[in-house]
Amino acid sequence: MDSIRMVHVKLLAIDALSLTVHDNHSQSFSRKGKLISRIEVVGVVVSYERKDKYLSFLVDDGTGCIRCILWLNNQPDQFRLGVAAEMALEEAKAVQLGKLVRVRGKITMYKGMVQITVGDIFVERDPNAEILHWLDCIRLAKHCYDPPAGYLP
Repeated sequence: MDSIRMVHVKLLAIDALSLTVHDNHSQSFSRKGKLISRIEVVGVVVSYERKDKYLSFLVDDGTGCIRCILWLNNQPDQFRLGVAAEMALEEAKAVQLGKLVRVRGKITMYKGMVQITVGDIFVERDPNAEILHWLDCIRLAKHCYDPPAGYLP
């Protein structure tokens, strides 16, 4: 089985939501036979919910909405907890309704739905970022993620 596991795979929400669960215990996912563990999506924040330990929000890229979860205190080491929590709180401030964001993170499953456990999040200032992401997704799918048999780049 071919793997693109070590990179953030650029996907549209519709593709991310249709990933196949490869192994229930390790929460491995696959797309057309290729293992995927990390993804990147670009879209508009359409809802969010802030709790003490996490920030949950939906990103809509025009093909669907994908749930993202940003843990605000997930480090076992107290020093790292302070630094990681501080960084997570700064990232959480960026999540506002209507903002165009780029989210990268690990694919996880929660209540039977694919979600992104956020590694990092950036507010996009370029209004073309979403359409450029779409074009990247199409190009990468065609030439890298699922090229036709016999294709040589």
